[in-house]
Amino acid sequence: MNIQFKKGVLELIVLLSVHKKDMYGYELMAEVSKVIDINDGTIYPLLKRLTNENYFETYLMESSEGPSRKYYKLTILGEKRMQELLMSWQDFSKNVNQFIEECDK
Repeated sequence: MNIQFKKGVLELIVLLSVHKKDMYGYELMAEVSKVIDINDGTIYPLLKRLTNENYFETYLMESSEGPSRKYYKLTILGEKRMQELLMSWQDFSKNVNQFIEECDK
């Protein structure tokens, strides 16, 4: 996938993933990787930025497999941001798909 496409949609995919359920970093990276190929050098700076912008709250939870894990939870502001990005993506993809269809005629 084109790197610019990835950059444009990564924030939306992360917000949508955490909207489904609270997740810790590695779990979130695995979820996002189902859609686009990313690495931890990409996801953790984004999580830090989204937390600093108050789209996420974090909390620690004990793990039976090692140290406590930091979980990310969507805030009300994060829900609003997710909805804004989702509507923008839907409009954008609809317009691009319509343009492609018209070009194929």
